Amino acid sequence: MNRGSSDQPWLTDIDELKQAYRSTHHILLKAKKVAHPPEEQQLIAEMIADVNYAIEWMHTGKCPGNRRGIERRAAYQREKLVDPFQMQIYMQQHNPVMDEPAAVTESQRLQIEQVLASLSVRERECYELHHGMSYSLSEIAELLGVKKGTVQGYVQTANKKVVRAKQCVSTSD
Repeated sequence: MNRGSSDQPWLTDIDELKQAYRSTHHILLKAKKVAHPPEEQQLIAEMIADVNYAIEWMHTGKCPGNRRGIERRAAYQREKLVDPFQMQIYMQQHNPVMDEPAAVTESQRLQIEQVLASLSVRERECYELHHGMSYSLSEIAELLGVKKGTVQGYVQTANKKVVRAKQCVSTSD
């Protein structure tokens, strides 16, 4: 269809679309006042909420309810998949006796997974990025969108938990 055709009134910009939604909002408010069954009032209230949501999204340019726009949200909602075997690098760095690559046994791998599972999500992210992938505290802070001191606190807390877990494992052997 041709956009300029007279048989179809097309909206040409966002202001017209917002105005159309606002007029729909006013119509829904009037309909809610005259609606008698509670189910009908509930349905109209949901429609009003949906229209308000759309109007706010068009007005602000971002999803209502989010504190940050979509362009900045990825740093907080990014899922980081890290293989526990990358911890071998960490083990090699702190075990100078070994000249060849360390082979992690299945029981050691399970121990590493148990220790990492005991950390909070943020502690684990920071610990794995810092020790497993050799990211600097500044790089991790930038990646996660937090301050360097916050990352340092997470890494220190994670280190304490890992040392505590190592001590528990060594006393149980």
